[in-house]
Amino acid sequence: MESGGRCTGRRTTVGDAGDRSQEGEAQTEEKNKMGSPWSLHVGGSGLQTTRSSNTNPFNTNKEQLSAVRQAVQVTMKGLYFQQSSTNEKITFVFQERENLPAAEDNYVKLQVKACALSHINTKLLAEMKMEKDFFPVGREIAGIVLDVGSKVSFFQPDDEVVGILPLDSEDPGLCEVVRVHEHYLVHKPEKVSWTEAAGTVRDGVRAYTALHYLSRLSPGKWVLIMDGASALGTIAIQLAHHRGARVISTACSPEDKQYLEGLRPALARVIDVSGGKAHVAESCLEETGGLGVDIVLDAGVRLYSKDDEPAAKLQLLPHKHDILTLLGVGGHWVTTEENLQLDPPDSHCLFLKGATVAFLNDEVWNLSNVQQGKYLRVLKDVMEKLATGVFRPRLDEPIPPYEAKVSMEGVQKNQGRKKQVVQF
Repeated sequence: MESGGRCTGRRTTVGDAGDRSQEGEAQTEEKNKMGSPWSLHVGGSGLQTTRSSNTNPFNTNKEQLSAVRQAVQVTMKGLYFQQSSTNEKITFVFQERENLPAAEDNYVKLQVKACALSHINTKLLAEMKMEKDFFPVGREIAGIVLDVGSKVSFFQPDDEVVGILPLDSEDPGLCEVVRVHEHYLVHKPEKVSWTEAAGTVRDGVRAYTALHYLSRLSPGKWVLIMDGASALGTIAIQLAHHRGARVISTACSPEDKQYLEGLRPALARVIDVSGGKAHVAESCLEETGGLGVDIVLDAGVRLYSKDDEPAAKLQLLPHKHDILTLLGVGGHWVTTEENLQLDPPDSHCLFLKGATVAFLNDEVWNLSNVQQGKYLRVLKDVMEKLATGVFRPRLDEPIPPYEAKVSMEGVQKNQGRKKQVVQF
């Protein structure tokens, strides 16, 4: 302290190897007694260290550093699922994760702000020979860029982004921090919330794939959206209306019917199939003047006779012959039924109508780098339509991370109608 009472403000650096006065040593010793020079904060953004105002920054010892690493590792937990040997039942568990290294090459380190929950296709994972003890859970994510690799060209730290993790991702989306290749991400519009972005991105991609790339939707077309009150059905209806199509939809319950009838623009017709009495083919032919619909997006179909189908499936899903009947000349049937079987008479019916059948599998976008540009264009367009109000997703209340395990169990059992989103 100088004579005028003003502090000199001089700081001791590593290079100050010289002689210290006894007074300086006494001050240093007194400061060291005041506690650790770094305070640890572990939150949604990971580890943060702030320096105390009256401490020596070089007093941190190995034991303190070890404690810091352990604290970070304990707080980094992700949700995984483990599959039984029968390939049927799966169990969801939280696993501790080590602190992720810095991003490399084209990879981005992301602080996850929201992650949507979707049904896991365990059969597809098995067919792709993806054998692991624990599979990561959660793929539709939105968050803030923390770090970028040396070859990243589209993003920089603090960018707000959204995307879908690939099937072979090592990191679960249901975790505070993940690594992802930049080609799976796009910028999130500022006016779009985290939960809206994560909860819309995949259903938006599926709707685009079905109506734009597989069926060439255009103004004036008749479109049948099965189970329109589902998360996918809602986005598909809104996209079809935006393109000027006339939309018919089915409702699986009186509540779903009420929801669909309240949509604007209004649907041409809502067919309530919950009672098991409505005939989808007859209703569609009546609405279109006997011409049939141009595009069908199903939510599954019955393949066999009434005696061979489960009661729930029998009541809510049309038979494949109903779809063939209501399909118009030159129509497009986009199916989510991966085990669809068409007999020779069925194929002959499609031939006579000049109609087509396409399978909706949104994973194909990432099977070839040739499609990467189109895929990113779809992601950007989905976010733009979400920002402008074209897409209005049907989302449930945000879920805290500690409830993710229970919520994911319900999603895997196809319980609930609204999209489930975990918010960090």
